[in-house]
This record gives sequence, structure tokens and C-alpha cells, in this order.
Amino acid sequence: MKVAISSDGNKEDSRISEVSGRAPYYLIFENGKLKKVVKNPFRIGGGAGFSVAAMLADEKVDIVVSGKFGPNMTSSLKEKGIKYKEMHNVSVSDVLNEVEQVK
Repeated sequence: MKVAISSDGNKEDSRISEVSGRAPYYLIFENGKLKKVVKNPFRIGGGAGFSVAAMLADEKVDIVVSGKFGPNMTSSLKEKGIKYKEMHNVSVSDVLNEVEQVK
């Protein structure tokens, strides 16, 4: 399973970002291992939710976890068949542990 987690930093011990489309980073994990850190190029400007959803679809993620998702991003993720989950006030590694247990 490929998981993308919005993050305020570029490390596994960073806090999950409370925003999805404008998150500073996305950490992408596959089978529990960090595979890629993406600095969000759509953080500034319009259409962030649509653009980030397309970027994550290109990365072939199965689920995206963030603090909060806007309506544009949720509709775009649904359209692309990507699951999403909101979590708050936790680290990226805590999110990963919870998501991996749900598989």
C-alpha cells in the first residue's frame, strides 16, 4: 500500500500538516518505508487541492492522510479512486503506524 501524508516538515518525526492542498510537504511511504519526500509545488496560488490530488495520483498513492481536506481536493481524490483520512495533532510516524494497522 502506498500512503501519502501531508507534513509540516520533511522527516518522519514531523507533525502532520493541518492543511492538505497547502501542506509544505508530502511524505510518501510504500509498505511502511519512506520512499519519497515531495516539497509541495502547489502550496501557493489557486487550485492547490486539484493540483495536489493530480500529483498524488501520478505517484500512484492508495490513501492520503492530512489534518483537513477541502472540498476541491476531496472531490478530486474521489474521482481518482484515492482514499483519504483526516487526523489531527499527531506525527507522521504515528499516522503511518495507524494506517498500516488498518490494512
